[in-house]
Amino acid sequence: PRAGRAEAARELKVSDLLSDQQKEAVRLSLQSGLMVLTGGPGTGKTTTLQAIVEAHEKLDLRVTLCAPTGRAAKRMSEASGKEAKTIHRLLEWNPVTAGFSRGAEEPLATDLVVVDEASMLDLSLGRSLLDAIPKSASLVLVGDVDQLPPVGAGQLLREVIRADVAPVIRLQTVFRQAQESAIVRGAHALLEGQVPTPTSRGEKGSGDLFLIRSRDPETIIDKVRSTLQRIPTAYGLDAKRDVQVLVPMRRGPLGTENLNTELQAALNPGRGAQGAFRAGDKVMQLRNDYEREVFNGDIGWVQSVMDGVTYVDFESGRRSYKTEELDALTLAYATTIHKSQGSEFPAVVLVLHGAHHVLLSRALVYTAVTRAKRLVVIVGDPRAVARAARTTDTYESYCRLAERLQAKRA
Repeated sequence: PRAGRAEAARELKVSDLLSDQQKEAVRLSLQSGLMVLTGGPGTGKTTTLQAIVEAHEKLDLRVTLCAPTGRAAKRMSEASGKEAKTIHRLLEWNPVTAGFSRGAEEPLATDLVVVDEASMLDLSLGRSLLDAIPKSASLVLVGDVDQLPPVGAGQLLREVIRADVAPVIRLQTVFRQAQESAIVRGAHALLEGQVPTPTSRGEKGSGDLFLIRSRDPETIIDKVRSTLQRIPTAYGLDAKRDVQVLVPMRRGPLGTENLNTELQAALNPGRGAQGAFRAGDKVMQLRNDYEREVFNGDIGWVQSVMDGVTYVDFESGRRSYKTEELDALTLAYATTIHKSQGSEFPAVVLVLHGAHHVLLSRALVYTAVTRAKRLVVIVGDPRAVARAARTTDTYESYCRLAERLQAKRA
C-alpha cells in the first residue's frame, strides 16, 4: 500500500504557501514508514502537520492523531481541526487487565499515525504505540528535540534521530510573522546560548518577554505577586486561569511548595489551613488515574469541599476525591517546568534563582519559555538565566535504542 502512496505523492499538488522543506515533509510522510518532523517555535511545525493530514485525506487515507498527554492532545486538536486523543485513550487502556486493548493482535484501523509532542514519549509508551500500528501504516513523530526529555525511561525521539534509520525534517527557518514575537526570538537565542532580549519598555507585541531582576527570594516572591496583579490590566488575562508560574524545583523558598502557599493566599484567600484545598483552587493531578480518566499533569479547579469530599472540575468532567485520596492532587498556581511539558499557556511567569543552580540548563529554560503564547515574565537573577543558557546538558540515554535500530537495519 505504501508504494501506491509514494506514486500518489509524486502526483499530489502541495500548497505553494509551504516552504520547500515543508513540501518535502509532506511527500516523505506519504513515502516513508517512519518520519520525524522537528523544529523550534515559529518554524512551521503546526502548518506542516496540517498539510500532512490534508495530503493523506486527499488520498482517502485514514489519519490518527495522538499525543502523550491530554493537554498536548487538546492543543493538537485545536491546531489541526481534527480529533486527537491521548495515546492511552487511543490504545484503549483497560484498568481491569492493567494493559492496552489495542496491540499487535488488535491493531489500530489507520493508515497514518501522527504523534505530537513526541519529545515526551518514553520507551514503554512508545513500544505500546508501535505494537498497535499496522505494518501497512506510517508513523510521523512531531516534536521539538531541544526540549526536556521525557520523565520516563528512554528518549524515543532523540534515539530515532540518532539512529539515522528514518528521514528527519529539521525546520530551522523562523517565519517572518513569528519573528515579531519576542518569545520566539528569545527561545532561539537560548538555543544559541544567549540570554533573551526583552521587549522594549512601553512596547507591546504579538509575544512579549520581560525580565524583572532580583536576587533576594522574598523580594522575588513579592514581584511574582505584583506581576500577577498587573497582568489582568495590561493584557486582559485572568491571573489564575491564563497565567502559569513555572519554577525548576519543588523545595526551598522559591520552590513550588512554598510558592503555592503564597499564591493561594494571594489569589484565592479563604479560611482553613495553609495549603489545604478550598473552592476556587487551581490544582494538578500528580499521577495517572485510569478509572477517573485523569492523568499526570492535568489541571483542574476545586468546585467545592463537602463532608470530607473534594470535587474537582477537569476538562474531562467533575471528579471527586475522598480525604485519603487527596495525595493525588497538589496546588498548581506554581508548577515545575517538567510538569508543564506538553502544555501551552497564554502567559508564563518564570522564576529563576541561583539556588536552582543544580537544575539550570538550556533545555529547562527553553522548555519554560516555549510554553507561553502571549507573554513571558522572567523574575529572578539574570545570572541564573545566563548560566542556564550556557549549560548544555546532554541528558544521556542508556537504553541503546539507536544502536539496536541500526543493528536491525544492518
